[in-house]
Formats: sequence, structure tokens, C-alpha cells
Amino acid sequence: MSIKIAGTGSCVPSLKVGNNDLLRLVDTSDEWITSRTGIHERRILKDESLLDIAEKAANAALKNAGVGADELDMILCTTIQGDYITPSLACLLQSRINAKCPAFDLNAACSGFIYALDVAASYFEAKKAKKILVVCAEQLSKFVDWEDRRTCVLFGDGAGAVVLTEGDGLLAIRLRTAGQADFLNIPAPLPKNPFSDFEAIPRKSFLSMNGQEIYKFAVSTVTEDAVFASEKAGIPFNGIDYFLLHQANGRIIEAVQTRVKQPKSKFPMNLCRMGNTSSASIPLLLDELNAEHVLKKGDILLMSAFGAGLTSGVCILRW
Repeated sequence: MSIKIAGTGSCVPSLKVGNNDLLRLVDTSDEWITSRTGIHERRILKDESLLDIAEKAANAALKNAGVGADELDMILCTTIQGDYITPSLACLLQSRINAKCPAFDLNAACSGFIYALDVAASYFEAKKAKKILVVCAEQLSKFVDWEDRRTCVLFGDGAGAVVLTEGDGLLAIRLRTAGQADFLNIPAPLPKNPFSDFEAIPRKSFLSMNGQEIYKFAVSTVTEDAVFASEKAGIPFNGIDYFLLHQANGRIIEAVQTRVKQPKSKFPMNLCRMGNTSSASIPLLLDELNAEHVLKKGDILLMSAFGAGLTSGVCILRW
């Protein structure tokens, strides 16, 4: 038993923050940001909650799939952190959309969407579910140090969703982890605990990233994963219609494109408008392509992501 994407949906915050808007916060320029990342603007949550945009993305996906919330057997949310540490974003979303099924969160950082597809495929294989809602909702703006020009220019907020049903669309999938926190991490906030060693615990819960090391990891890992998935599915790169890669940095996507020797037209991007939205980036892009009728039945999609952990995931899926 495999899976089928029956519907897609997305929602982004209403507030647009362009590169020039960041000039009052850090010493940077539109040219500096664009030339190094390909990002022109990003969306930032202001007067909405993460749950608000997750709900809108979920309802859009359900409508697109023609599935009612009461038909769902599982809700799986991928997020670094919801509006609460507990209850989970998935639990609150279940209530918002009036579903009755089990719900839980999954944190694999930017690779979360591929991890969620693998989890869903396992539920279908075990015959424990027939309809699953996956919602990837991220608010990186609350973890960014807005005085650090190396990181604050990269990230945005958003939510993407898919409704999964039983089918034969998943042709290959692989997850990988290389556990370490040196190159990309968000420290836990300082607890108010009189018995803790306060000096041993980080006092600022800001995202920290070694850009050069992440670039090297991303390019090599995505390329290796693409080769693996291609061989596993028995489909050469020439047979892939679209490569939907994690929208982290334009340079990374261009480097992978060069390595797999495929035309730029096969690598759609929306990072120029969205920035890096972590696990939401691929489903956001997927919903854009679906809404614009770019994807045709039978198209072969290779989706690949990488993130903190360090995690990576790749799959080949027939649309």
C-alpha cells in the first residue's frame, strides 16, 4: 500500500517584509541578500497565530481533496514549535477543524514534510488509516535574532497542507539523520528552576547556523538522496518532471541542478517571495504548482529536504 496526494492547501501571513524593510534592523542591503540567497521578501506572523494559518491551510487542502474533517483518520503536523509547547499544534488544529481523529506533532526541522509522508505511508501500510491530513506550519520569526544579519534575512513564516489517501503514488522514499547540533540549532530557553545550573544553560533561544557547513551538507546530501531515489524508483533524472527542493537558498538549488544535469525549468522556486519556511516550504510550493495547474496527472516529482538534526529526506512521487 502506498499513498496519493488527494488535495493541497496553503496559507501565509498577510505581512510582507521586504529586504529593504530589514535595513533599519541590520547592516545589510537588498543586493547583499538577493545575491547570496535569492530572497526578496518573506511573510511574518503579526496579528495571526500559527494555528490560524495552519487551520486555513488545512481547510483549503480538505476542500481541494473533497474530504470532510470528520472523515480523517489522522492529523499529523510538522513544526519546530507550535503556539504552545503543549498541547501540540495538531491537537489544537483537530479541535479547530472539528475532526475526531488522533493528532500529533512531528519535529524533523526542515525535513518534516518528507518524514510525515513516510509516517503516513506506514499507517496506510498497516491499514490503520485511509485518510490523513498533513499540515506543515512554521513560525521561524520567533526564533530569529533580528540583530544577526547572517540569519534574520533567511527565514519566513507559513503553512502548507496535503490530504493523503491510499494509492500507488509513492515510488521511493528515504529518511536520514546525522545527529549533531554544531552547525544548526535553537537552544532551549532558560528555565526558572532554582535547582538548575543556570550558567550551563543557554540564555538566548535564538537560531544559530554555520552557513558554510550547512551549504556543503545540503548540496552533497540532496544530490546523494536524489541519486538514491532515482535508482530505487528505476526512474532516471531525465524522467523526473519536477524537482521540488527545500526552499532554503537559491544557490543550493542551483548547485544541485548543476550536479544532476537537469534544466532550470524543472526546479520551480518560490523562496524569492517566501524565504526559508522550514518544513512548510515544499508543501507551500506544491500547492502553488497545483493551484496554477502546472502539475499534470502522471507527473513524476522528486521532493527533497534537509534541516537541523541534521536530517534529510527524499521521495519520488507520481502525481
